[in-house]
Amino acid sequence: MSFISVFDVLGPNMVGPSSSHTAGAAVIAALAGKLIAPPIKKVDFTLYGSFAKTYRGHGTDRALLGGILGFGTDDLRIRDSFQIAKERGLEFTFTPDEEEQEVHPNTADIHMQNAAGQEMTVRGVSLGGGKVKITRINGVDVDFTGEYSALIVVHKDTPGVVAHITHVLSEHNVNIAFMRLFREAKGHTAYTIIESDGTLPHAIPEQLRKNLNIRDVMLVQP
Repeated sequence: MSFISVFDVLGPNMVGPSSSHTAGAAVIAALAGKLIAPPIKKVDFTLYGSFAKTYRGHGTDRALLGGILGFGTDDLRIRDSFQIAKERGLEFTFTPDEEEQEVHPNTADIHMQNAAGQEMTVRGVSLGGGKVKITRINGVDVDFTGEYSALIVVHKDTPGVVAHITHVLSEHNVNIAFMRLFREAKGHTAYTIIESDGTLPHAIPEQLRKNLNIRDVMLVQP
């Protein structure tokens, strides 16, 4: 009789015992990893709520690390993500925070550093059933799910930038499903997030960067 681990496939699209604590965690980290230029050399995970309490037993730690490594929710390599990360030279830590209460119970902050020295912190929330949303980037509150193609534009909060963004999207006949603007404060850093139900052309980021007030553009395909 063979032994079946809780980290074996329990369904067609998931490795691990919990859609919230493993599949959702992997999706959060995979989305976060797409927001910074590869390769990622160091990552620190801060876990809140039930993530903090059960992350070892439910495999949240393996799933988060697997997501950063680019593994899908049904990738059996998630079970060995610690060893694979070490082999790839990726430094990682997990810090449970059970004191912070004003967060969703399945929340993780992911602080990443790439080989070029760029750093980014992304907060993600697992909503259940493998669904997630990103709620913060570098301290600025945002809101997107990764279920649609997404364009995240980091720019100065100044007139003309949003018009430039929409003009470029119009040139490429992009059908906008959602468009939201988030900012630190008036005149400071802002994030414009566009989600489309179609594939976003890879030429868009280069065109957007022609505006000197645009600091970074991230393209995330589902």
